[in-house]
Amino acid sequence: MKRFKLVGGIALMLILLSGLTGCTGRQAGPPVIRVRYRETVHSIFNAPVYVAMTQGFFRDQGLDLEISTVQDTDRAMTALLSNAADISLCSPDPTVYIYKQGRDNYVINFAAVTGRDGSFLVGRKPEGDFKWEGLKGKTIICSQPGGMPEMVLEYALRQHGLQPGKDVTIITGLQPTATAASFVNGAGDYAVLPEPAVSLMESQREGCAITSLGQDGGEVPCTGLIASKSFVERHPDAVQRMANGLYMGQQWVVSHSPKEIATAIQQFFPDSDLDLLIKVTARYKSQEIWKATPILEYQDFARMEEIMMQSGMIDQPVDPAILVNQQFARAAVAGMK
Repeated sequence: MKRFKLVGGIALMLILLSGLTGCTGRQAGPPVIRVRYRETVHSIFNAPVYVAMTQGFFRDQGLDLEISTVQDTDRAMTALLSNAADISLCSPDPTVYIYKQGRDNYVINFAAVTGRDGSFLVGRKPEGDFKWEGLKGKTIICSQPGGMPEMVLEYALRQHGLQPGKDVTIITGLQPTATAASFVNGAGDYAVLPEPAVSLMESQREGCAITSLGQDGGEVPCTGLIASKSFVERHPDAVQRMANGLYMGQQWVVSHSPKEIATAIQQFFPDSDLDLLIKVTARYKSQEIWKATPILEYQDFARMEEIMMQSGMIDQPVDPAILVNQQFARAAVAGMK
């Protein structure tokens, strides 16, 4: 499990100054809150969160984040529900599954990071006249079965009159790195891949992005900040501060160039070339993958549930008002106006 530590000098200074407030009469700032933060994957896809870290927005909110990458949504959910973690960056769809298990302490979505899927349909050569209908009879390899990229792919196919499994063969079960390697080695006619795998493949002339699932799949919440219902009830101040810091990061991303964004997050991706980071951030920004505010709209969550139902993952939707708490995101936006 990859671990990071984010303890800023300002946060430490707040601790030292807290004992001096009574003598000086000055406001020392918010008391420091330690939050055990778990990200499901370490990805450029979640750049606004890393910006909030590198630009000190979480730190300025008085947050001391203990950061770990767990690489699995099940592990992220287990950590939250077992009180081994406080807040997680994860896709929203597992919160539906948890609620449907009948748990009293289910998981709440309180801030959105991305509003579209970040995967791409990759082919072996450019197709300037690409039409979804042309995929009939083709084979597409994908990674995680039942994950959002696969469900959004199936949704886009249905929107164009193609029945997954009948008109188009979808092969799943491969790890993301294995999916790219299998495609390069000749498997499938197309592949569904995330960044930076797509840009790397393009730079090596082993494939190219044909179309964006984020654009063709429409607005669907794909990653956001979540916490257990009990944590939200017991620690609303910590939740609010996370929403505030995220919103500051989102607004910074809106107002800065891809190069500036890439430079800001580069320390989190030391093995990635800056030019590659710039290309990926430019692609994501142009397609409005990142949300400008942390507000997760009920209609977008309902759309995600519709996609889940079409893929056979759930039989009935859950009322978005149960699993989405907009209070903190709306307060974050209102507080910066």
